[in-house]
Amino acid sequence: MNEDAIPPDTLAKVQKHLERFHLSLEKLQEVSARLEEDMIRGLGKHTHHRAPVKMLPSFVRATPDGTEKGDFLALDLGGTNFRVLHVRVLEEEQKMLKMDSQICTIPQEIMLGTGEQLFSHIASCLGDFLECQNLKEQILPLGFTFSFPCEQKEIDKSFLIRWTKGFNCSGVEGKDVVKLLREAIHKRGDYDLGSVAMVNDTVGTMMSCGYKDQSCEIGMIIGTGTNACYMEEMKNVERVEGEEGRMCINTEWGGFGDDGSLKDIQTEFDVVVDKTSINPGVHIFEKMISGMYLGEIVRLLLVRLTQDELLFKGQTSEALLSAGRFETKFISDIEETDSGVENTQNILTELGLKWDQVDVHVVHLVCDTISSRSAHLCAAALATVANRIRVNRGLDHLKTTVGVDGTVYRKHPYFSKKLQATVRLLAPDCDITFLVSEDGSGKGAAMVTAVSQRLALQSRLLEDSEEEEEDK
Repeated sequence: MNEDAIPPDTLAKVQKHLERFHLSLEKLQEVSARLEEDMIRGLGKHTHHRAPVKMLPSFVRATPDGTEKGDFLALDLGGTNFRVLHVRVLEEEQKMLKMDSQICTIPQEIMLGTGEQLFSHIASCLGDFLECQNLKEQILPLGFTFSFPCEQKEIDKSFLIRWTKGFNCSGVEGKDVVKLLREAIHKRGDYDLGSVAMVNDTVGTMMSCGYKDQSCEIGMIIGTGTNACYMEEMKNVERVEGEEGRMCINTEWGGFGDDGSLKDIQTEFDVVVDKTSINPGVHIFEKMISGMYLGEIVRLLLVRLTQDELLFKGQTSEALLSAGRFETKFISDIEETDSGVENTQNILTELGLKWDQVDVHVVHLVCDTISSRSAHLCAAALATVANRIRVNRGLDHLKTTVGVDGTVYRKHPYFSKKLQATVRLLAPDCDITFLVSEDGSGKGAAMVTAVSQRLALQSRLLEDSEEEEEDK
């Protein structure tokens, strides 16, 4: 898109509104250093409870090594639908196959009913799926992706902190969701489960890529929300017993800035987006980056530019003045290389705006500014994580892979390129490969279960051989 198509006088005035969104490399390095401090606070035994970046232990103690095999179930509950999958891991072919899956809806009355009703509904759908697949006689391990805020105590113990996303089932908050699921299955009495592994969707993203590429030790999601996880040294995970080995930490980096540490880069538009959101003051970093909010930041900017008569001859429309009407996917459509101009014209017409060619170029510039800032901030956070792994391991140079998912990363035409280029500048000693995840919350959850089963078997074998030594 050509900035020359905008008259210099107009361009200068538009740029004035956009300058707060342009972050210098120095500023991004500062942001990265602040996140590092917050990550250390989140890991600390005595500082964790006050830390905005929660750094939750996932109890996933290894990434795949390629010897995983067998049949697994996965249950993915993160919204009004949930999925049940049967996944087969083939060691010889190094493949993870989705044998079959089924989507079940959760009716409104169950979302707002009792916990007992919810888990009985899940157990019944899981039972139907096993029946269809002729798997009822087998006792298969299950990976359970439960995308709500939980406090995890072990790989198979996870307590719901609070419901989000329109759920409000009574008697579940503060309870172990694995226990509730097992009780519901037990009550039916027609099938049983093997071991259960609770999986965060970001951890699942890392694990689903980790089977294909065993150097994958970071998972990142940039979609409706944003988050990342990575393999941390156990000696730094102060809230979990043990010094040996590593554990995957779910950073919950969306909460970065919740203590006011990002005030200097928050623009007036970010402040409005935060104030009018359903959770003001919470997830400040996420609100500058993720798909749920980018469209709204653009809309607020377009309204301001129109009021200042720099767009649409000063004429807004009802749609442009309505919160949420400028969707984040419009940004991707507007920035498309070949069809961008036509897409912009169609979107502006759909929003009831009278536009000319200069308006089309200005709107493109605004979208590019907002999506670029998102990519740059995300890069700063990812650089923090990669640099931390490198320093943790005492390496001059780290070669690692990031498993990535999320609509913003997948669908935006330039986001991934900008993110990768900025990470290279901010983490010059890290050579990072990016791998787009295949179904982190399904296949990834199955892989978490496969790895935890492998580790349990290995430690059993160790114990057996130690006992044999003693018997001699």
